[in-house]
Amino acid sequence: MRIAVITGASSGIGREFAKQIPKLYKHLDEIWVAARRTERLEELKKWVPVPVRIFDGDMQRDYIFERIGRELDRQKADIRMLVNAAGYGKTGAFGEIEPEEQLGMVALNCQALTKITQICLPYLSNGSRIVNVASAAAFAPQPGFAVYAASKSYVYSLSQALGAELRSRGIVVTAVCPGPVDTEFFLRSGSLPNSFKDSVRADAGDVVRQALMDSVRKKPVSVYGTAMKILRAAAGILPDSLIAEILRRANKIG
Repeated sequence: MRIAVITGASSGIGREFAKQIPKLYKHLDEIWVAARRTERLEELKKWVPVPVRIFDGDMQRDYIFERIGRELDRQKADIRMLVNAAGYGKTGAFGEIEPEEQLGMVALNCQALTKITQICLPYLSNGSRIVNVASAAAFAPQPGFAVYAASKSYVYSLSQALGAELRSRGIVVTAVCPGPVDTEFFLRSGSLPNSFKDSVRADAGDVVRQALMDSVRKKPVSVYGTAMKILRAAAGILPDSLIAEILRRANKIG
């Protein structure tokens, strides 16, 4: 069975991947989607031209991984694409955010991504692709978004290392590093005062379209938008301490 596996598929970037992947892979048997909101996943079926198999549940709980692992083995699945899009962020000074929120970001953005990748890896083969949704926040430390940015730096670094390890097997790994995207993300994350992010929000469909094309081109990183490409270049030149201070002042932290 030729499949794609997508986490965080109930909204935003994950949902867009579910809608767009069939345009890239014409011979998929199913798309497997994982997220908490069952009704959103059921609704998604209307927009996807191939059968959708739902794994509803909390990606911070073991049972959903067990279900996916058992089904991969039972179906002898051939994963053509794994998309890790589950994640969330929370803005604010580190000491003002509840510990449960901080640890939740690490658990979902890092631990769950690592776990599902390990579960799926035996079912990937030559020509398969892994797409990890990181963020432009991964490029530099971000006061006011500290844990989220750090978690996405983990995703970015893991993706680069994994891509190097899997190259000999013909498996491509791409880290998607958009800036702000016009999704429900900000309903949970909140906003920082006078943030420039509202002025550079990208369309989720455009971000995913480029991410898929960059994956086809075997690019290790996909960065959407001129502003985010400039940010990446600046992060490679300026000291982290200077960038952190600039962002601290811009975000009015401390």
